Parts: sequence; structure tokens; C-alpha cells
Amino acid sequence: MTEQQTDVIVIGLGPGGEHVAGRLAEAGLDVVGIEAELVGGECPYWGCVPSKMMIRAGNLLAEARRIPGLAGDSRVAPDWAPVAARIRDEATDDWNDQVAVDRLTGKGGRFVRGRARLTGPGRVAVDDLALHARRGIVLATGARPTAPPVPGLADIPYWTNRDAVATKELPESLLVLGGGAIGLELAQVFARFGTTVTVVEALDHLLPAEEPEAGRLAAEVLEREGVGLRTGARAVRAEHDGVTFTLRLEGGELLSAERLLVATGRRAELAGLGVETVGLDPTAHAVPTDGRMRAADGVWAIGDVTGHGAFTHVAMYEAGIAVRDILGEDGPEADYRALPRVTFTDPEVGAVGMTERQARAAGLRVRTGSAPIPSSARGWIHKAGNDGFVKLVEDADRGVLVGATSAGPAGGEMLYGLAVAVQAEVATARLRHMIYAYPTFHRAIEAALADLG
Repeated sequence: MTEQQTDVIVIGLGPGGEHVAGRLAEAGLDVVGIEAELVGGECPYWGCVPSKMMIRAGNLLAEARRIPGLAGDSRVAPDWAPVAARIRDEATDDWNDQVAVDRLTGKGGRFVRGRARLTGPGRVAVDDLALHARRGIVLATGARPTAPPVPGLADIPYWTNRDAVATKELPESLLVLGGGAIGLELAQVFARFGTTVTVVEALDHLLPAEEPEAGRLAAEVLEREGVGLRTGARAVRAEHDGVTFTLRLEGGELLSAERLLVATGRRAELAGLGVETVGLDPTAHAVPTDGRMRAADGVWAIGDVTGHGAFTHVAMYEAGIAVRDILGEDGPEADYRALPRVTFTDPEVGAVGMTERQARAAGLRVRTGSAPIPSSARGWIHKAGNDGFVKLVEDADRGVLVGATSAGPAGGEMLYGLAVAVQAEVATARLRHMIYAYPTFHRAIEAALADLG
């Protein structure tokens, strides 16, 4: 094998890994970045960027359909071709990462395409190349879609989010297995473009990681738009006859469609990465880290692989902390109390911190307050498409918010002020005495505070 020395090896060049490699190279270190797929990772090629282009297009159709009664008449003729073209031309360069590779090497980093494997402390192998890192290794290997153990599912050509994003032609019908964020975002887009969509969720409400009110809101809107929903429904068999996909549910119901999208979560894959050679558990669901993103002696981990949230903003946040630690710079340790997340359905569902259930499970004495968006002045003015609510979760003993949800036409944008309040532990008494601009959607936060009190 060819042997090379370097300062830092970064395994996985998604948003976080690319950021670490680039920052360290700019700081003068000799850095080798290794990526088996595309530099930039899931976000720009199959996740955040192209999916939000799809969502933007679907939202335009929905807004056009809301014109009658507000601004005249409208007629909408959906066309997927410009959406597919924009994803290829503007977002992914037809799934070519040369620009990203050049961005890294332009900063002084070295790039290796291949699947890396740790072989011992500071040592990594990629095909016939053996690398030795003088300072350490950064694990940023992300996560992959998981599929439930439904009999027959592993043997049929179901879609993941990647297939849905890359499709040039929409199916006439689609089954979506999984009622979380990815499943609902894609279900709504496809339905708005004319696909007959049915969502199957094993738990009793959609968006199971969020407040139950968010799941109920999503269900109301999706059903109004013609999406079929099966909650509390467990698939017991999956089949494909070459033309049609079929799911058999408990109780005997059969659902069929031209395509089947499996969106039941993601998880890190540590097996085969060689993490046992540095003292880590290859069977674990994630790599545990300390507040400086250290996972072992000379090993840092960032992003999805840490289990702190499969979000680009978490990967970038952790990347900054790891860079500081590797360079010996001071800075705060990781703090996840105000971790924000947004489901980009219409309405958007933004959330930060703990849900009510999580807060109670943590032993807190909880108070909640909520307010509907439609009853606010801006919601009334907005009219069509004004579904939403604000929910606040307070630690009653300390008088501070520990969680909040803002669902509505601008739910993700409204989340910012709530995230600041949770992060800074601003007293709810002080929040009540703020001036909230009229008439804005975030006036509903003032109403939710009043309900809290």
C-alpha cells in the first residue's frame, strides 16, 4: 500500500465534514478529506436544497389555487418538468460534485474519493492508500435511510428520498411509508402536482417527534388536499409485481400504487468503518461525544453520526466546535437545549427545545400555552392558507421556556425569536412585556404567553 502522512483526516465530506476540512486547510494544516459519494453530502444533492425547490414549486401551486375569493380567478396546470430541470441545473449540476471538490482543494485540502476504514489510532485506509494523521481523525460519515423489517420490503425496488428527488416524471400514484418530516414534505409536493398519495404511519399521529397538535394540524391540511392517511397502521407485507407496489396492513387492508416511498428515518452506519480499532462500538446507533466533539483520543465526530439530530445546521454547529478544539482555540462547548427543527410542509412546523411530553419526562413541572394563527390579526388577514398555532412549554418552577412550536405560513421564520428565548432562558414574565409588532404572525406568541399565564 502507498503510505502518506498528514495532519488531519476527515472521513465524510457532507456539509459538516467539508466545513471542517476547508477551515483546517485554510488554517495551514495538511488535511485529507475522504468521500465515497458526492462532496457536499445529502443536503445539496438529495436533501435540503432540492427538496425545498420541490416544496417551493408545490407552494406556488397551492397559492395560485387560493386566489378565488381573494383576488379574482385562477387556473393551474402543474408541470413537473421545470422543477426537475431546476434540481439538475441549479442544485446538483446533474449530481456532479466537481465544484465542491475544487472548493476544497482550492483551500489547500487534499481530496480522496473512496470508502475509508479506520485501522488504528490515527490510521485510515482507502483502497490501496494508507494514511497516518499526526493530529487526529474527524468522523463525519452521516446517516443513511432505514427501512422497517416489513416482510418483502427488502426484495422490492422501493424509493428513498433520493429517488423521489431525482425523478423526472411523477407517478400517477404513490404510497408513502412513514409520516415524519421527509415523508410528509414529499407527500404534499407530489399530491399538489397531481399524484394520488397515501401516507401510512405506524404510530397514532403524524410527525411523531413533534407535539401531537402539529401532527393533527398536518393531518387536517393533507386530508383537505386529498392525501389519504392511515395512522396507527402497521404494514405487515410489501409486494411488487413489476408494475404495482402493494402494502398489506394489519387488519387486512391492501393499498396499491405505482410507486412506494419509504421514509421511516435515518441512522448512522458504523459497521465496516473500523471504529472498534479506536475503542468505539461498531454496533452503536451513534458515536458519543463530549462537549468539544471528542469521541476518543485523537478522534472527533460531527453531524448525523453523533445522534444529536440529522440536520445540516447541527452538523455545521458541531463542525465549528471541532475546528476550534483541533486548533486549540477557546470557545463554548456544545449546547443542544435550543436545537431548532423545521418541517417544511405547508404550513411549516417549526419547533425548538423540548416538547411537552419530553419536558414532563424530564421531571419538570410544566405549564403550556397556545394560540391559533387564524384568530390572530395577521392570520385573519392572510385567510386562505392560514392554518397554524403557537405552543409554548414552560418550566413553571424557573419561569422560562424550555420548548416551543410555531406552525403556520411562516412557522420556520417565527421560530427564531422562540429559539433565542429558550437558549437564553429569558423569563416568560419578561417576554410578556415585550412589544410585538402588529399585525405580524408572531403576535400569536403574545397570545400564547397570555394563555400560559
